[in-house]
Amino acid sequence: MKITDILFRNNKIYEELGIDDKLSSTGLYSDAWKRLKKNKAAMLSLVIIIALVFVAIFADFISPYSPEEQDLRNKLQGPSSEHLLGTDHLGRDILSRIIYGSRVSLSVGIVAESIAVVIGIIMGTMAGFYGGKVDYLISILIEVFASFPFILFAIAVMFVLGPGITNVFIAIGVIGWTTLARTVRGQVIQLKEKEYIEAAKASSSSSIRTIIKHIIPNCLSTIIVIVTLHIPGDIMTEATLSFLGLGVQPPMPSWGEMINNSRKFMRQAPTYSLFPGIAIMLTVLSFNTLGDGLRDALDPRLKNL
Repeated sequence: MKITDILFRNNKIYEELGIDDKLSSTGLYSDAWKRLKKNKAAMLSLVIIIALVFVAIFADFISPYSPEEQDLRNKLQGPSSEHLLGTDHLGRDILSRIIYGSRVSLSVGIVAESIAVVIGIIMGTMAGFYGGKVDYLISILIEVFASFPFILFAIAVMFVLGPGITNVFIAIGVIGWTTLARTVRGQVIQLKEKEYIEAAKASSSSSIRTIIKHIIPNCLSTIIVIVTLHIPGDIMTEATLSFLGLGVQPPMPSWGEMINNSRKFMRQAPTYSLFPGIAIMLTVLSFNTLGDGLRDALDPRLKNL
């Protein structure tokens, strides 16, 4: 069979699969968006996430007070017209600190997960595409990283690197890539046997070009879902590290650090820990619900439903 015949045949395959073709991929994601809009819980979660992003970006204008402004005469106050969510043990406005804390949580979710995505895609693609010794070595590395409990591994890394927001990015990103790498590896092993990949190889396309142009786009929907489901885990990890004093350091506001500071005042000011906890719960729940919705919307088996 001539190369031109193979390429023509695989253009038909592209159209049937709805991938690796600009118009077809547009149709694929357009259909996924239509299905996602029917999921009320996922759409509500998307609205909440967009609102959180808006609050984080415009915190300087939305926040009623500076997150570091202290008023010891009004410490541990309950919700009032002056302080809608009350004040902490230093008289700082809890609402303002929660608003600024959203910057920390969302930045950790985005930056740390971006690091994990880059590492995971590179490792998973190399293992699945090249196979052999490369696959063997990367698979061992994946198993080594995955064998440690995530939070304990993060605590150990932070203990070595020291506390701070930058080190939180590094710690979570460097140890959070294994699930994505394993999933991408499995998909690449299946994809590299497809006829359109063989056609790309027959047309003298380089390995890097084949991976970038044909392999990764076909894994994109899976990557999107995994990233969306991993972000809440990253946020929870940051909150845990800050709660333990290994993450974000004062005076930078963090939801986990706020809950840690409120432990001594649970009876005196129960709302002190309540509102940061609600912020964490709402954010994590929204990302998880949106991730489940995206998984269903991007499932190829539901395309014709």
